[in-house]
Amino acid sequence: MKRSEINTKDTWDLTPLFEDNDKFYQALSKFEETKIDEAQALNGNLITSKESLLNGFKWLKESDIELENLFQYAQLKASSDSSDVENLKMMSAVTTVYTKYVSALAFWDTEILKLDDETFNKYLEDKDFEDLKVTLFRLKRQKEHILSEKEEKILALQMEVGSKASKIFSDLTNVDFKFGEINGKPLTQSTFSLFLKDEDEEVRKQAYTQLYNVYKEHQYTLANTYETSIRQDIFSSKVRGYSSTRSKKLFNDNVDEKVYDNLIEQVHASFNVLHKYYKLRAKLMGKEKIKHYDVYTSLVKGYETHHSYDEAVDLVIKALKPLGVEYTSVLKEGLTDKRWVDKYENEGKRSGAFSSGTYTSYPYILLNYKEDDLRDIFTMAHEGGHSMHSYYSAKNNNYFDHDYTIFEAEVASTFNEQLLAKYLIDNAKDKKEKAYILGKQIDDIIATLFRQTMFAEYEHIMHTLAESGTPITVDVMRSEYRKLLEQYFGENVELLELSDMEGLRIPHFYSSYYVYKYATGISAAIALSKKVLNGDEKDLTQYMSFLKSGGSLFPIDTLKLAGVDMSKKDPIVAAVDHFKQMLEEFESLI
Repeated sequence: MKRSEINTKDTWDLTPLFEDNDKFYQALSKFEETKIDEAQALNGNLITSKESLLNGFKWLKESDIELENLFQYAQLKASSDSSDVENLKMMSAVTTVYTKYVSALAFWDTEILKLDDETFNKYLEDKDFEDLKVTLFRLKRQKEHILSEKEEKILALQMEVGSKASKIFSDLTNVDFKFGEINGKPLTQSTFSLFLKDEDEEVRKQAYTQLYNVYKEHQYTLANTYETSIRQDIFSSKVRGYSSTRSKKLFNDNVDEKVYDNLIEQVHASFNVLHKYYKLRAKLMGKEKIKHYDVYTSLVKGYETHHSYDEAVDLVIKALKPLGVEYTSVLKEGLTDKRWVDKYENEGKRSGAFSSGTYTSYPYILLNYKEDDLRDIFTMAHEGGHSMHSYYSAKNNNYFDHDYTIFEAEVASTFNEQLLAKYLIDNAKDKKEKAYILGKQIDDIIATLFRQTMFAEYEHIMHTLAESGTPITVDVMRSEYRKLLEQYFGENVELLELSDMEGLRIPHFYSSYYVYKYATGISAAIALSKKVLNGDEKDLTQYMSFLKSGGSLFPIDTLKLAGVDMSKKDPIVAAVDHFKQMLEEFESLI
């Protein structure tokens, strides 16, 4: 279906950002004509006095908000229809201005860090800097890791080269690689997962073999590309004075490395529960052992569902009732009358889903809602969680403190999925529906808690080996990844010769020490959802405090507000216990 055929009420309302494209271009031109020169004029004059710094931040806030709204408008337009040349032109135009703006402000942090400690500390205590305390404190933390202006310029030039490994990997695997067809249908990166869910074992086997054989043919190139990414990480951490890549990557969020180690340790301690699942899967599939390509098929056959968009909204709002009237009424308005959401698929529309809002805009949601896929209702709840997190963060914080981290974001979204699952399980019409929903939740925990922890463990092993001087060859990569597959899958899953090629396929490895946040996120979400569902007003108040805190605290401290301490093992243990309970209930139904 073409974009022009979609009913307006089923698209997002971008008029609060800009009335139309002409107004967008007028605002963009004005921004480019004035703000770049204004930014350059601040260079060298930002810290001459208390007033100059305060005025500088006031200017920065106004300018950032303007540009964010311009970028938001163009991005949402392009996401909804990339086949429209006008949308791509807008995106290109705003990106050009954004690049100029960022370049003009390259001096900002280094200039502020020229302040002596006495002045810095005085500003941190000054009530006139109340809205800037968090920003200045976080900047001061960076001081020992920020180099001279000349050195920073050299590093910026080096990063243009250093960041190419990710681009090479993406182009190689998404553009150059050709995987052929399965029964006349194209096998691609996006269709691969669908083929692995096929009920026909031969289809699963063929897809698995075809895809990973292509990776094997290019394993040396892929290994060198990943090693280059690792070496860039090590260079970047060393040159900035960090003890390791991991310490650098966890520094901004102020996450103790023990949190990372604790996650891996607790997941290892729960392997018996995970292995029990694979043993059950093998039994239900009528096998002694299942192959690596057998782990994604649905164990509940013949389940069908159908919910219109409005029915899905109704289910989500009912499920989120424990969060209170304000939360559900604001979200319902956003999902319906206020048109935060671009609902359905159309030609040229970006696949998947996302939530995206600025400090002053709606927290918009892109969906590709399908009425016959229960997962799309979970996606609605998930993205709604992100949007309501953005709504409360912007409403309750000044501009500089409103933006939360990925560490926190995954909690708010996954929390909503937990509430939806509980509601659907409690209100299932029969055993099959209940088993299907339980099966989905089990799969999600495996994918998010166990699998992402395995990824986190692997990339840490790779970086640690490289940092110790061990050569990182394709044999080392495959061997280390295979060891982890054996540990995580256990004796009821038969690994194939190609199984460890998976380690060369994961794009997230090119954004190192990132995936662990998915595992901590679902653990915190499960723990917090159980507390809120118990109906204690105190637990709800704590959770809402978390949503309202934005980026005013570091993530671990923000989650403590909510009532969960990710520096301890308890949330991981609780998530595993939840997984175990669901597995037992699933087994009793199947």
